[in-house]
Amino acid sequence: MIQPMASPSNSSTVPVSEFLLICFPNFQSWQHWLSLPLSLLFLLAMGANTTLLITIQLDASLHQPLYYLLRLLSLLDIVLCLTVIPKVLAIFWFDLRSISFPACFLQMFIMNSFLPMESCTFMVMAYDRYVAICHPLRYPSIITNQFVAKASVFIVVRNALLTAPIPILTSLLHYCGKNVIENCICANLSVSRLSCDNFTLNRIYQFVAGWTLLGSDLFLIFLSYTFILRAVLRFKAEGAAVKALSTCGSHFILILFFSTILLVVVLTNVARKKVPMDILILLNVLHHLIPPALNPIVYGVRTKEIKQGIQKLLQRGR
Repeated sequence: MIQPMASPSNSSTVPVSEFLLICFPNFQSWQHWLSLPLSLLFLLAMGANTTLLITIQLDASLHQPLYYLLRLLSLLDIVLCLTVIPKVLAIFWFDLRSISFPACFLQMFIMNSFLPMESCTFMVMAYDRYVAICHPLRYPSIITNQFVAKASVFIVVRNALLTAPIPILTSLLHYCGKNVIENCICANLSVSRLSCDNFTLNRIYQFVAGWTLLGSDLFLIFLSYTFILRAVLRFKAEGAAVKALSTCGSHFILILFFSTILLVVVLTNVARKKVPMDILILLNVLHHLIPPALNPIVYGVRTKEIKQGIQKLLQRGR
């Protein structure tokens, strides 16, 4: 049994310098069984996203705004995976549960900022598809490389600045004894519950910022696809509607999958009294792993240009 750093008698005076992560506190025997599928998904996510990045970099025909946005999405997925999964696997395999204060709050910052960065990237990609289908003649003048560069800066800066107060507020709390986090990751609420201070402000800010960022992105995505669907239904040429929708297919699948996973995590956390803690922890880990593993595969399978680019990459390696 892992013990806190301070005993109850002196917990109010001894500061905490590191945390201990306990994955699945009620079913720790599951860890060895879960390590295999998690490691396979991790390798799949890293391999697929790396292949996609190399393919877009080397194939000149993919040097287009939409694929630059897809490259940004792959970079976000890689960083998110590297931030969360190696530490989880280290706990499973080597029982390395300790995590320092700076590492814990850095992980918290990346998790809280990169999730809305992904939703914001999906929002920009939805706008790209809206312009391509609803205003095709104006597409080359609107969706340019300069537009993608500005959008990328906006995606990173907006979400980094608005989510930075979450780990900052949590790090400023007074941790005076408890240091065992019943989670595989440094989730904000899991950490702040260990403090001796009132963390109401922290919780309110995370709720407001999270739902403002994600909610606005998902609303604009829904609005874009509403306009796209309305425009497609007006097409009179045979097969034009199917062709137009097929160009949005991969993107729509990724958005639907992202939203579904996010909704499951939110609903299970809302019903945390009815859902076992171990299920909540597993869903949080999978949420940082399954979308990064599937995103490049969906685009690779459904997009002709990317498939051709991967084939060229494989031929170069021979």
